Amino acid sequence: MAKLKSGTSNVQTKTSWKKALKRDWQFYVLLLIPLVLVIVFNYAAYPGLRMVFMDYKPAKGYDGSNWVGLAIFQKMFKDADFIRALRNSLVFNFLDLLVGFPMPIILALMLNELRYPRFKKVTQTILYLPHFLSWVIVGSVAYQLFKPSSGIINVLLTNMGVESVPFLTEKWHWAVTYLLIGVWQTMGWGTIIYLAAITSISNELYEAAMIDGAGRWKRMWHITLPGIKGTIVTLLIMNLGRVMNSNFERLDVFGNTQVKDFQYQLAIYIYEKGLGNAQFSMSTAVGLFQSIVGLILVLAADKVAKLLGEEGLI
Repeated sequence: MAKLKSGTSNVQTKTSWKKALKRDWQFYVLLLIPLVLVIVFNYAAYPGLRMVFMDYKPAKGYDGSNWVGLAIFQKMFKDADFIRALRNSLVFNFLDLLVGFPMPIILALMLNELRYPRFKKVTQTILYLPHFLSWVIVGSVAYQLFKPSSGIINVLLTNMGVESVPFLTEKWHWAVTYLLIGVWQTMGWGTIIYLAAITSISNELYEAAMIDGAGRWKRMWHITLPGIKGTIVTLLIMNLGRVMNSNFERLDVFGNTQVKDFQYQLAIYIYEKGLGNAQFSMSTAVGLFQSIVGLILVLAADKVAKLLGEEGLI
C-alpha cells in the first residue's frame, strides 16, 4: 500500500511539473535570459582566474604565458598605488555604509506613517527616480549645481554674501559631496524592501498598542522596527560583502586631478592597471582579492548575527 502511494505521488509530481511548464512556459523562457547572463558573466569567466598565477600576455595566450605562482600577489601587496586604493576604498565604503544604510530604514518608517495615500505614492515615485538615473546624468547635474564659480548653489551663496564652497574641487568637501549624493541616489530604492517587510507586520499589534495608549513613536519603536529587524540584519550582511567594491562610473564622473588623493580607489586602480597598462594578471588578482575578502566578511557577519540570535543569511 505504501509503495502504491509513493508511486502515485511521483506520478502526480511529474504531472504537476508538466502542467506547470505547459501553463507557464512563457515565464520559463523569460527566466532563461537572466539565467544565461549569470552563467556567461559570473561562471564562464572562472577559467580566466588562472591568469593570477601567470605572467599573462594576450599575444601568447594561456598556453604561452609563464606560470609565476604567487608572484603577482606579492607584487600587488608591495605596490604603493594598491595600498592607497585599498585604503580609500575601505574608508569610503564604510562611510557609505555608515551614512547610507540607515537612510532607507528611516525613509521607510516615515513613508509608512503618511496617512494620505495619493501623497504617499507621489512621494515614493519621486524618491525612486534617482535610482534609474545613470551616474553620468547624476554627475552632470551635480556639476551644474556645485561648480565653484557658476554653479547654482555657489551663485546663491555668493548673492547672500557667503563665500563660495569648493564642493567638487577640494578633497574634503568632495568627500562629503560624494557621500551625500550617493545616499540621495540610492536611499529611495532601498525603501522598497523595508516597506514590503513592514506590510507583513500584523495590524492587530498596532491596534492593541493603540488601545494601550501607545503613540506613533512608541508603535514605531516597539512594533515596526522589531518587525523588520530580520530584514535589516540580512541587508546589512549583504552590504558588508560589498565594502571592498567601488563603482568606477561614480568615481569617474566625480573625479578630477584636485581630488585624486580620495578618488583613487580599487575600481580606478583596476582600470588603470588592467586596461591602461595591460597588466591583466595584476587587475585580475585585485578582483579576486576583493571577492575573497567580501565573502569572508559576509560569512563572518552571518556567524555573528546567528550568535546574537538572528536568523542570518545562510
